[in-house]
Amino acid sequence: MRATAQDVLDFWFAGASAAHWFAADIGFDAQIRERFGEAARAAAGGRLDDWAATPPGWLALLILLDQFPRNLYRDDPRAWAADASAQRVALSGLARSDDRQLPAVQRVFAYLPLEHAENIALQQRSVALFEALLADAAPEQHRQFENYLDYARRHREVIARFGRFPHRNAALGRSSTPEEVLYLAQPGAGF
Repeated sequence: MRATAQDVLDFWFAGASAAHWFAADIGFDAQIRERFGEAARAAAGGRLDDWAATPPGWLALLILLDQFPRNLYRDDPRAWAADASAQRVALSGLARSDDRQLPAVQRVFAYLPLEHAENIALQQRSVALFEALLADAAPEQHRQFENYLDYARRHREVIARFGRFPHRNAALGRSSTPEEVLYLAQPGAGF
């Protein structure tokens, strides 16, 4: 059975999944592979672009293009292969204000394709979106959304400094500069 946009959202935003969003977990990766591997490949091939017709479908497509490949293909060039498509889809939905139709926590995943971009203009846009998201967040959510904004700023700083994410270099077959090697040797470098 082919996964639907709602299947993607129900899985990704289930309470149990949230603990795995930003952590390497082979069990969670296996769940995504089994349930959504085919859908992620279809999305990367442009075969699910019609999902972007509604804000929830747009978000599900972004998750398939941006988040799931990072789970499916850790430390492999395919982890970032759909990033350009994710950024295109994200910008298109943002132009329609699709993000404004989503709950705050879901908006995070509408903005992450821009945070993942090796492009300073998209990084600037990402930070501005996360600043607005923090401003819109309920007081009890401020700490969580301050953390998301901090990560957006840290991603932007890396792109401003290097023009790319050095932690991707090995997987992508790119040579690291001496400055990038020093950066990568620091605790907590990379994302």
